[in-house]
Amino acid sequence: MLHTVQIKRLPGNEDISLPRKMSELASGFDLYAAVSEPLVLNPGERTLVPTGFALSMPGELEAQIRPRSGLAFKHGITALNSPGTVDADYRGEVKVLLINHGQEAFTITRNERIAQMVFQLVPQISLTEVEELTETARGAGGFGHTGTK
Repeated sequence: MLHTVQIKRLPGNEDISLPRKMSELASGFDLYAAVSEPLVLNPGERTLVPTGFALSMPGELEAQIRPRSGLAFKHGITALNSPGTVDADYRGEVKVLLINHGQEAFTITRNERIAQMVFQLVPQISLTEVEELTETARGAGGFGHTGTK
């Protein structure tokens, strides 16, 4: 099923590439930095990077903002709240929260690919409060309770 998502280029960003897939079967749309001047991200620093666009999508969708693997591997640059969520009712500029986990400063330039956006279906959920939960063999075990081997 094809879902239509409206995209609006924000004023002053006519030179910024709109999100696009870099291969036919890619799941993510690459996002581009709409910084007005080069932005230096020092080791340990985080910043919000504008993309120059806003979205309008159907209620059954969310857009997830994820790191680009090349930036993460080569420079330690990743999306801090990964995946970041853009809700269907948000109409502001999409921004990417980047952090530098690398050892060297990294400069983000205008129209540089900085992250990717993947659309996901959001199921309609009804939460029901109960006194007791159904039991499973695992129970409340978590955070490594099964060991490492």
